Amino acid sequence: MDSDGRPPAPGSGGPQHPGSDGGHAQGRLRRVHAAATARATEVAARVRDLVRRAERTPPPGPFRPGFWRSPLRGPWLTSVFGLVLLIGIPLLFVTGMLSYASYNPDLARINDQTPDKGLLGFYLFAWPTRPSWLYRLTQGVHVTLGVVLVPVLLAKLWSVIPKLFEWLPVRSVAHGLERLSLLMLVGGVIFEFVTGIFNIQLFYVFPGSFYTLHFYGAWVFIAAFVVHVSLRLGRMTRALRSRSLRAELRTDLAHTRPEPPDPDGLVPAAPAPPTMTRRGALAMVGGGSLLLLVVTAGQSIGGRLRSTALLAPHNRTPGDDPNGFQINKTAASVGITAAHVGPGWRLEIHGRGPALVLTRAQLLAMRQHGTTLPIACVEGWSTSDQQWSGLRLTDLAALAGLPRAGSVLVESAQPPGPYTSVVLRGNQVHDPRSLLALRVNGADLSLDHGYPARVIVPANPGVNNTKWVHRLTFRT
Repeated sequence: MDSDGRPPAPGSGGPQHPGSDGGHAQGRLRRVHAAATARATEVAARVRDLVRRAERTPPPGPFRPGFWRSPLRGPWLTSVFGLVLLIGIPLLFVTGMLSYASYNPDLARINDQTPDKGLLGFYLFAWPTRPSWLYRLTQGVHVTLGVVLVPVLLAKLWSVIPKLFEWLPVRSVAHGLERLSLLMLVGGVIFEFVTGIFNIQLFYVFPGSFYTLHFYGAWVFIAAFVVHVSLRLGRMTRALRSRSLRAELRTDLAHTRPEPPDPDGLVPAAPAPPTMTRRGALAMVGGGSLLLLVVTAGQSIGGRLRSTALLAPHNRTPGDDPNGFQINKTAASVGITAAHVGPGWRLEIHGRGPALVLTRAQLLAMRQHGTTLPIACVEGWSTSDQQWSGLRLTDLAALAGLPRAGSVLVESAQPPGPYTSVVLRGNQVHDPRSLLALRVNGADLSLDHGYPARVIVPANPGVNNTKWVHRLTFRT
């Protein structure tokens, strides 16, 4: 105290109660925290109230629960379609990846339109030449199966369409991730099927290369597909066991009933009277797939069935002459003129030592070899076996001074563009059936079939059997 016995004035330097300011600060912090917590609780309550109100008042149309009323929808029918796709889609993916491998994209940059694929090319291998019909089989299965599965895919989308219009679209983070995976799945499968069908029909309206778009799209889709199957396989199995297929095939319209309510909301809350049995729905989808098989498969099988391939762009034989078999692109369509392949045409052969420059007459004067091979294209069509004759690539490699050549760069005389050159592997060069063909079926090649010379290699995609060849560069 001061000398007069009074306590010291604030700030006079007298003793203070320790921690008094800290206690006030902590009190203020507790009050602020409590107010913030109360505010957050209030906001959360308001959000929950808004969500509940929104759930009770979905927008009109397909978001309303009563909009979807088909009594056939339910887990069982959805799972039947899903089982077919569970078998078909992995086969589609595998044959598609085999088609990608057949281009030997890991061999040379000019073979690869996806140079940034990274780990996506982990499985690539040297594409074999035996059996000679390998690519014809794998690509024929890929294209035909893709077309045949279209009705099943549409039926599956129809069966789950109420889920696509689920309200609210996003209810939580977990629900949002599930919806995102569903978007990737549905978007991916539609993208893959649409681009594939456009390519089959030679309808090139893509904003880039079909090869690139289809390849990356396939990986996005298959990732979503694997996630979806992992999440739904148990439910699908239980749904398939819940009803007997034999019993459903015997159920008539009068006894067709909706399935019991399900947690996914596929079964309508107020179903309409049935106008079709599940047996009829399965028959309609199966019949559609069978019809598409009939009007598509002939382009790959060939023979008399080729005339049944009504939806295929190469369903007819162009003529009866030796060159009267299918082609993809004509000489005129790629800009080939007499200046490219007329009397002044020469074949250049590069390897070890000076280049060789040969006329077609000189090539015909050499020992000729024959082979019987089809042409198979990425669009799914293929020719029947044709009788080719010309010079073996392995003999030309020896002529270039590289009898054990590890590869050959084949360059076309056509103006620069996609697939005007290709690199073939050593196993393709040294297969005795791999030819620089000069004639086919006993006649000179026609201009559209690659006159004056083209490559023909067993099990090779048609686009890599380069036409109008003017240069071969053999490498070790």
